[in-house]
Amino acid sequence: MTLRALSDTERRDWIRLTMSENVGPQTFRALLRRYGTACDALAAIPELSRKGGLKRTPRLYAQDAADRDLASATAIGARFVGFSEPDYPELLRQTDGAPPLLCVKGDVALLNRSAVGIVGARNASAAGRKFARQLAIDIGFMGHAIVSGLARGIDTAAHEASLDTGTIAVLAGGLDVFYPPENEGLQQAIGERGLLVTEMMPGTVPRAEHFPRRNRVISGLSRAVVIVEAAMRSGSLITARYANEQGREVFAVPGSPLDPRCEGCNRLIRDGATLLLSSSDVLDRLNETWRPIQSALFEPDTPLIEPDADDASGRDRILELLSPTPVDMDDLIRESGLPSGAVAAFLLELALAGRVVRHPNGAVSLT
Repeated sequence: MTLRALSDTERRDWIRLTMSENVGPQTFRALLRRYGTACDALAAIPELSRKGGLKRTPRLYAQDAADRDLASATAIGARFVGFSEPDYPELLRQTDGAPPLLCVKGDVALLNRSAVGIVGARNASAAGRKFARQLAIDIGFMGHAIVSGLARGIDTAAHEASLDTGTIAVLAGGLDVFYPPENEGLQQAIGERGLLVTEMMPGTVPRAEHFPRRNRVISGLSRAVVIVEAAMRSGSLITARYANEQGREVFAVPGSPLDPRCEGCNRLIRDGATLLLSSSDVLDRLNETWRPIQSALFEPDTPLIEPDADDASGRDRILELLSPTPVDMDDLIRESGLPSGAVAAFLLELALAGRVVRHPNGAVSLT
């Protein structure tokens, strides 16, 4: 399979599939590999879910709901980009758990520009905001886009300073929902002069569980992530964790040990993040690590072997080996003694039945 644009019908089916019950990013890809199209995958889900142990009919996203999502996006000047399309950001495409679809508004060319994430405390100090602005100006001047989450504090400072050079705001809700409310003007400006990105459908109001998902997209779009002020329970530390898992370099700005807003950054440095004192620390590192980005999305993957419909022993063996602690696919294959394709097929059925959780690193666990 090669990169290609989706038809209108395919785009609607992709929305339906990604919004259907128990279909996360890994399961979406597994279904697409197995059935070729989202339409065929949707038709197969009820039987797969039954095999996995679901006792009721799975909830599939309605066609008219997907049509409304498409119409709502068009009404605000946005559109959906699938991960099989050329406009989808290449760096994000290569990460585990990349969203199958992004809803975007603005300068889509920014998606494949070299980018640096700058995130930090919502209740940032004046000094922290000033430093974030200077970083964004310096890094933007050298041709890199700035990625952040449109939150109060450090995120706002980074976006404002990079409006003229290229800024990408990743939202935790729909593009037509202004959050936080005081950033409505900034969000509109970014939609006109930069780029707004979300994996949520139009009209979605941000909830607590949406922000970690947003954070993995921030780091996934970025070649490096800078943390400027972060308390120990800050969401910015979640972004740093995702960045590490995705192979991005994490920079942290040191601060006073007496300021709780700096405790998270100081801990990151202690645990191996690169100490950042000026924009040159990031820029020099970006120059050292630059290489052309090539797509790995459609490299051959483990073929799915259709299990015997009457053979429940394989599923039982997989369930026996699983626990709430995530386990790698290779360990499951080795311990079960089953072919890798059969294990992948059983896991797909169990995931659609809501009995297992797929993690971004390829591991799985019981729900």
